[in-house]
Amino acid sequence: MEYLAFVLLLPFVLASIYVLASGIIPSKSGSPRLPPGPKPFPVIGNILELIGDQPHRALSKLSKTYGPLMTLKLGSMTTIVISSPDLAKEVLQKHDQIFSGRTILDAVRALNHHKFSMGWLHPTSSRWRNLRKVSATQIFAPQRLDSTQAIRRKKVQELVDHVKENCSSGQAVDIGRAAFTTSLNAISNTLFSKDLADYSSTASQEFLEIILGTMEEAGRPNVADYFPALRSVDPQGVRRRLTIYFRNCFRTLDGIINERLQLRASSKGSKASNDVLDSLLDLTQEDNSELSCDDIRHLLLDLFIAGIDTTSSTMEWAMAELLHSPEKMAKAQKELEEVIGKDELVQESDILKLPYLRAIVKETFRLHPAAPLLAPHKAEIDKEVCGFTVPKNAQILVNVWAMGRDSCIWPNPDLFVPERFLEKDIDFKGGDFELIPFGAGRRICPGLPLANRMVHLMLASLVHYFNWNLGDEMKPKDISMSETFGITLHKAEPLRAIPIRFV
Repeated sequence: MEYLAFVLLLPFVLASIYVLASGIIPSKSGSPRLPPGPKPFPVIGNILELIGDQPHRALSKLSKTYGPLMTLKLGSMTTIVISSPDLAKEVLQKHDQIFSGRTILDAVRALNHHKFSMGWLHPTSSRWRNLRKVSATQIFAPQRLDSTQAIRRKKVQELVDHVKENCSSGQAVDIGRAAFTTSLNAISNTLFSKDLADYSSTASQEFLEIILGTMEEAGRPNVADYFPALRSVDPQGVRRRLTIYFRNCFRTLDGIINERLQLRASSKGSKASNDVLDSLLDLTQEDNSELSCDDIRHLLLDLFIAGIDTTSSTMEWAMAELLHSPEKMAKAQKELEEVIGKDELVQESDILKLPYLRAIVKETFRLHPAAPLLAPHKAEIDKEVCGFTVPKNAQILVNVWAMGRDSCIWPNPDLFVPERFLEKDIDFKGGDFELIPFGAGRRICPGLPLANRMVHLMLASLVHYFNWNLGDEMKPKDISMSETFGITLHKAEPLRAIPIRFV
């Protein structure tokens, strides 16, 4: 991934443009007592400290020198980096309201997405509250998720059937791609009762490219964020490329919405499928409705981009870790056989009976959090934290990746040891700040309940029904665990494995 190539090649040009355009000259008088951090260069600040394509690792290394509460100056943007559970709790829970704003990345201004997206709207806005309510009641409510269990079970069974076909032919399965197709169809059927891809078509590849491209562009360090005077220029073309991805996704979503509206009109307003889309369209037709068709479009975009990518990526990392540690795979298979039975189907209701499987998922979240820096928060006012001032409008990054690799919290932090979660009562649902891959507080990911069900069900099915071989005389220790950074953390090399036994 490119990392601020524009800045590295033309730092003095950027500095000149910024100073001339904004007329800002830094002043040291009356400055607040900021948390410690590396000394910034004039104008460009600490941008050069983050050279490379692994900013979460660079920030983790810096925090070992400057502490878990650290200041960086990225161009004109003051950034506060949090790298400990106690400080994360202080920011995301104790002072949640003060730090619940968002630093709006220039990329997400594409097609005005920031004005409609629950992820970027301010939580005090009526639109954010309305979208959050709709998500909680119409999409992720326990009753709704219970009623759609059959859909997820069917889609996971299709995944098992696909793997079975590869088992018969001796072909390797692209785990991430298969998990992506399963997640895509599970979500699309929940939302509007329709598959968007199958395992042998190019449609899933097209959606994969859209979603991975979107996450990469949204996570790409962008000089337009650090030097606002350059936004109109979009010097790296990030917003332009994201606009193309959004338009491609909207083209599909708009076709589905228009088809449903026509069907409802022809049936005189009766519900066509009684799915989430029907429920959302019903809300738009209520008197004094606060939900518009644009709200629906952008909400569906968020659900597809965030929900599918994080689920499939976590699945791939979990399988990679199990294949890398065959003894852990065998232990998980033994638990599944003892609890479920050799010839039985895995059901969502079984998950609570599988503590080791749940520990595997937690350990995967610890080592490979989908969003290693979460989405950027923003301070609404000057606020003192641990004797230092977090200034108004500062960007706040919570490095959950660093927290997951902290040896003061986790013994042998770089090792995959699910057993640690059999000994500690720690969950990932926002209450235990040692493990917050979905965030915490009012900004916690609303899709957590669905992701929780999908990851466990898919992983349990792949582990229970198949043994796996890496092929080409490849040994478990040879599996690459390198990663690529975006909004989400992906495996750099796709995981391919051969299923060799079907129960």
